[in-house]
Amino acid sequence: MRNDIYIKNAKVNNLKGIDVSIPRDKLVVFTGISGSGKSSLAFDTLFAEGQRRYVESLSAYARQFLGQMEKPDVEYIEGLSPAISIDQKTTSSNPRSTVGTVTEIYDYFRLLYARVGTPYCPKCGKEIRKQTVDEICDQVMQLPQGKKIMVMAPVIRARKGEYQKLFADLRKSGYARVNVDGNNYLLEEEIKLDKNVKHTINVVIDRLVIKQDMHKRLADSVETALRLANNLVVIDAEGEQTLYSASYACPDCGISIEEFEPRMFSFNSPFGACPECKGLGFVMEFDEDLIIPDKTKSLADGAIKVFGISIDGGVLFKELSAFAKHYGFSLYTPVEQLSKEAYNIIMYGNGGEELELDYTTKSFSGKIKSSWEGVMPMMTRRYAQCTNDWVKVEYEKFMRTTPCDACHGKRLKNESLSVKVGGKNIAELCDMSITDLKQFFANLTLDSMKNKIAEMLLKEINARLEFLVSVGLDYLTLSRSSGSLSGGEAQRIRLATQIGSGLMGVLYILDEPSIGLHQRDNEKLIATLKHLRDLGNTLIVVEHDEDTILSADHVIDIGPGAGVHGGQLVYAGDVEGLKQCDESITGQYLSHKKYVATPQTRRSPDGRYLSLKGADINNLKKVNADIPVGLFNVVTGVSGSGKSSLINETLLPVLTEKLNHGRKQRAQFKDIQGLEHFDKVIAIDQSPIGRTPRSNPATYTGMFTAIRELFAQTPDAKERGYKAGRFSFNVRGGRCDHCDGDGIIKIEMNFLPDVYVPCEVCNSQRYNKETLQVKYKGKNISDVLNMTVEEALDFFQNISAIKNKLQTLYDVGLGYITLGQSATTLSGGEAQRVKLATELAKRSTGKTIYILDEPTTGLHAADVDKLISILQRLVAGGNTVIVIEHNLDVIRVADHVIDLGPEGGDKGGTIVATGTPEQIAQNEQSHTGRFLKQALANYDKQQ
Repeated sequence: MRNDIYIKNAKVNNLKGIDVSIPRDKLVVFTGISGSGKSSLAFDTLFAEGQRRYVESLSAYARQFLGQMEKPDVEYIEGLSPAISIDQKTTSSNPRSTVGTVTEIYDYFRLLYARVGTPYCPKCGKEIRKQTVDEICDQVMQLPQGKKIMVMAPVIRARKGEYQKLFADLRKSGYARVNVDGNNYLLEEEIKLDKNVKHTINVVIDRLVIKQDMHKRLADSVETALRLANNLVVIDAEGEQTLYSASYACPDCGISIEEFEPRMFSFNSPFGACPECKGLGFVMEFDEDLIIPDKTKSLADGAIKVFGISIDGGVLFKELSAFAKHYGFSLYTPVEQLSKEAYNIIMYGNGGEELELDYTTKSFSGKIKSSWEGVMPMMTRRYAQCTNDWVKVEYEKFMRTTPCDACHGKRLKNESLSVKVGGKNIAELCDMSITDLKQFFANLTLDSMKNKIAEMLLKEINARLEFLVSVGLDYLTLSRSSGSLSGGEAQRIRLATQIGSGLMGVLYILDEPSIGLHQRDNEKLIATLKHLRDLGNTLIVVEHDEDTILSADHVIDIGPGAGVHGGQLVYAGDVEGLKQCDESITGQYLSHKKYVATPQTRRSPDGRYLSLKGADINNLKKVNADIPVGLFNVVTGVSGSGKSSLINETLLPVLTEKLNHGRKQRAQFKDIQGLEHFDKVIAIDQSPIGRTPRSNPATYTGMFTAIRELFAQTPDAKERGYKAGRFSFNVRGGRCDHCDGDGIIKIEMNFLPDVYVPCEVCNSQRYNKETLQVKYKGKNISDVLNMTVEEALDFFQNISAIKNKLQTLYDVGLGYITLGQSATTLSGGEAQRVKLATELAKRSTGKTIYILDEPTTGLHAADVDKLISILQRLVAGGNTVIVIEHNLDVIRVADHVIDLGPEGGDKGGTIVATGTPEQIAQNEQSHTGRFLKQALANYDKQQ
């Protein structure tokens, strides 16, 4: 086996026939400016070929169930190992997916609690023990005399199968009856069950009537049931079933707990999940503030947004009018002026009291008997009965998620939460930070027998917790929803999981693992990457972070520019050689020949502030934040310190509500002042931009609408009667019908990867001949989509509606991409800058507040410099910019910094320091300040 991976003539996307050798068992960093072709080489070439070879090594039968991968455009690759990609895609948005389930630590917790947990009574809190047969009988005998009961053995509990053999065995054993899914059957009948549906089967042991002299017979029957069903017995009292266990029960409260199984602690199983919220921890409830957003209106003026309860709203309004007349209030009175009693009747009904009311419609006039259900119960009922998904979505606009009252957000039923290890139930452990969990298990003491049982479990749990700490995620809790994780956090969780797997001889390909990571935690991440390398693996890391590049064994620089100006191998070798490479922009920034300049003077606050008081969402500890108006503000802090909680989850929602007239938010702060300084808020976060093959920069920015309208105004189009829709490749009529406007045809190859070939009818132009005959300035619509932003800027220089959007794309460094370039071929950095350009193109009044969440994600230092220039331009126009950021170049050029901390999770949530970067650098309590001090000193040396 050769000791390197050799790529010959790679031409994927913008790569220009690259030949490169990558050393095995080393930490190799791919770098270069955004869009240069790093991801094309790492993911679309190396990983794609590694996956393709793996799939093709499987049998034809297995391959039919797997996704098919297209062969990358490369002559050959030698020395390729099995490849694993760890990218920035967020984890599942399923609310049942948590950090604990993704890392599999929760599975070990469930096993730990099932094997060494100590049960306590859910009612009185006393430690409980197993029940005897006599104790079970005593409780049954307390039922009313004459009550009919069945003693049953629960042999199958919610498991799939047909169970024909079980029924045959029961018949042979002399049993006559079974209760299947609540229905009684004679065993002599033919019982057919769906093998794909979960079933519960109880064997009827005896049928009795409660009498004083039946204790002996009852005891015998209970013993038989316990033997047959592993210490479980079900008593069916005329349809009401009670489960008893010879395992655990509270003698005082009479509460039984079934034998522990891991599924009893799973919120994804009906045996463990809270019955009210089904294991979600929250419920959807209708919210009065969303149903009546403006309480200054009366019901007659349409204060209630649903059901059409207004003066012309038909039956409901007439019905409510009759009740209003009876109870002495008016539907023409503003809601805020109604008495509490009248408001409660409208919203929650009149308690079911039937009244004789005067009722008049077009077809009826007279007395009716009726009660008023109330708006809230009526909506809850209609939502529960609704079977139309679209209608349900409409209802959900008036709902909020609230913690479940039954389990208080813990997801599990009371019996599961009453089992403890070390004095804590499983939900309490999941609510601890990783740091606190490590401390808990370090201090955990068990008796000798339990210690022996738990030894291997605890070893595995501690190892996985340590891996999470090593990638800088010690502030997370296991109960955290995986959908709320940033792309960087999700990627580092997958990285920690891979370390736990202990694989060797693997090619790992990572996409900017430092994203979202504070400089303080960077050393831990780099040490983790080196540990993975030292296990005997090859690591390829696509990265812009200076510390990671400097730690590499080997660096490959792709460039020199982006898009069509990139795709070439600029440098391959060690880091010192890269610093000396004049052709490499990366090398120039590493050697500090180029740098982001610190402004000579900073803007100072003019006394106008946006003041947020008492913010206490998540880990925030009643934070008071004063943000200067008209300045370049940067919010910093270690990972998990509360930056996103303060800005994205507290400030942004209230600004959206107040300035953009968005959805009303439930306040999680005391007060906000200074809103009069702004007229709108624009937010640019890390969410994807709808990256489908049909999405492209022209459609996403909205300029394609103006381009289509421009073509529709040409003499040719008017003569033919073509409207703007004719020039859309998403609509029948103007597009090529052979390829449906895709420009390519997918050919299915059964067990080989699907092949995409140019459409021979339209020659990849997407449109039919008639549409392509319409031209503007000598170019048809397909020619325009194939233009780069730079070319289009010159072509449309006199059309301001199009030019302005093109100019912002050019200004953010995207002059090289084509207008019709498929969004799926854009790099992460390019996609986010398309989004940024779209927002920047919107009209600025000088009173806009811009909020950006880590905009340097995926950006090279040269691109960061461009980004900073754009943000400074916004501030120069009188606007206010708030950026959440770890990048020291961005922090260094800020006018005002708000640093949160001091640590992550529970140990964060306070403002550590505020002021200019120089003031932050002098604050010894600030982790950001420590690194900022060094960055400012380095810049001073470069002057």
